[in-house]
Amino acid sequence: MALDRTGNGYLVDPSIWTEEIMHEMAAEDDITLSDSQVTQILAAREYFSDNSSVPPIRTFAKYVKIDKKVLFKEWLTGPMKPITKYGGMPQPTGCV
Repeated sequence: MALDRTGNGYLVDPSIWTEEIMHEMAAEDDITLSDSQVTQILAAREYFSDNSSVPPIRTFAKYVKIDKKVLFKEWLTGPMKPITKYGGMPQPTGCV
């Protein structure tokens, strides 16, 4: 299934997001999501649903009770961009 994604890889229509689409997007980017990463993505979706915003990394680390350094190591990049991308959320702006 070819997903309609922005130039940065985010879903053009976030309302179509499912866990299956999350894994498909990651596979298109040559990434296999770990169980921990999936849990983080689902937690970020919950946070977004409750707050209508993408959390900054410090807030998110406290929310999921994982040290910020561990999040960076697990994602190998700034964690919030891939978390929001694969989670079907808007692209974060600024320093997240």
